[in-house]
Amino acid sequence: MTDNKQFVFDYIDNNAGVFTDVSRKIWEYAELSLKEHASAALYCNVLRDFGFDVEEGICGMPTAFLGRWGSGRPVIGILGEYDALSGCSQKAGTAVKEELVPGGPGHGCGHNMLGAGSLAAACAVKAYLEKKGGPGTVIYYGCPGEEGGAGKAFMARENVWRDLDAALTWHPEDKNGVFTGSSLACIQKEYIFKGLSSHAASTPHLGRSALDAVQLMNMGVEFMREHMSQDCRVHYAITDGGGVSPNVVQPVAKVLYMVRSTKVSRALALQERVDKIARAAAMMTETELSVRFIDGLAELVPNCALEELLYENLLLAGAPSYTEDEWAFARALVDSYEVRPDETAAQQLSGVLSAEDIAFINEKSDNCKNPLLDFVIPYKTSEKCIMGSTDVGDVSWQTPTSQITAACFPNNCPGHSWQNVSSGASSIGDKGLLYAGKVIAACAVDLFEDPGHLRKAREEFEKRTAAGYDCPIPPDAVPTPV
Repeated sequence: MTDNKQFVFDYIDNNAGVFTDVSRKIWEYAELSLKEHASAALYCNVLRDFGFDVEEGICGMPTAFLGRWGSGRPVIGILGEYDALSGCSQKAGTAVKEELVPGGPGHGCGHNMLGAGSLAAACAVKAYLEKKGGPGTVIYYGCPGEEGGAGKAFMARENVWRDLDAALTWHPEDKNGVFTGSSLACIQKEYIFKGLSSHAASTPHLGRSALDAVQLMNMGVEFMREHMSQDCRVHYAITDGGGVSPNVVQPVAKVLYMVRSTKVSRALALQERVDKIARAAAMMTETELSVRFIDGLAELVPNCALEELLYENLLLAGAPSYTEDEWAFARALVDSYEVRPDETAAQQLSGVLSAEDIAFINEKSDNCKNPLLDFVIPYKTSEKCIMGSTDVGDVSWQTPTSQITAACFPNNCPGHSWQNVSSGASSIGDKGLLYAGKVIAACAVDLFEDPGHLRKAREEFEKRTAAGYDCPIPPDAVPTPV
């Protein structure tokens, strides 16, 4: 433990109430992607209070912002998120499913904690740079719309991340560890079909059904599934079926598509095939088709040099410990799970970690039966692709990037669940975000104090990104809330 790392740890502890209060307020706001106006305003005000120079509405997004402090290099970016999910409303601190606002949004992915933990790190690093003196810059990035907006990808289109020497972030999860490996690239588009309304019994021949076009499009995509790579995924949701009267030919219908692959180039190519199917469905039904680009994001580029530093600081900061009440609350949440994962933490990592590391996880977690994982998962770099997507991937194509996870939810908590929402406004979530803030801040201290770390990270980055970045955001696309 160096004096400067102890300094950032103490700084976060001394200001813990500020950061946990931000998390709880963002939890209450529960604003959807690209609509996070109150959340963004709160962050900008707090950053100004801490002495950051704030720029609002960056990259054409009203709820995107940055807070900068310092001058000269290195320049370290710390990423925050604060958007919620629709239909996830839930009361806090309870193990019973009970909506706070019927049908309302909620922080089912824990972004209230994500942004606040990153804020803690940025403020601690700013205080460290003030104390140290000399060159160095820290930037807190307010990144909107991770859940269906790809804010960081729109920022990548403007080459925002290329100015950084490194970017650090984290995500609330059920475990403490380094996020290693890659993720799925993803493209999301909305297809709107417009036809002609008519009486379905007396004059059906005069109608042109937009719903028929949606159904034919979906059927065409189903046949396409046999002829696409196994690493690809295609999902859809009919967002407008044209009405509830079966005796009216539906004049308008909409379907939202999400296309995924392990490489953004393959996702873009597959998306073109889906576009062709949509055009064919419009021709078959004599309807008009318009397509609205929603978002797109690239796969993650891992950076082992940064991952190793983050792991050292995960161990140094020490995972949170819990009170008897927190253990009891976590156990009650675990008992409430309607959906349980197929694999435990140890099983998920069995193809990556050594037998000794798996034995360690099983011993520390009572074979993953404990409701809280109060230790650091052993680290080993992996090229494995997780079956999910994040716009942190687009950052990782423009600067060395790495992230950790911190336990804010009970063990094996289902993703995007009401249990996540309940835990995210509890002392368990508070402890997780403060822990993440300490780890990121300590890693940033390493980067400021030893140029060799950044040099090693940059060399690895250049090798991994030599093929070049395929930005999934078209030049004319405008970030728009779904």
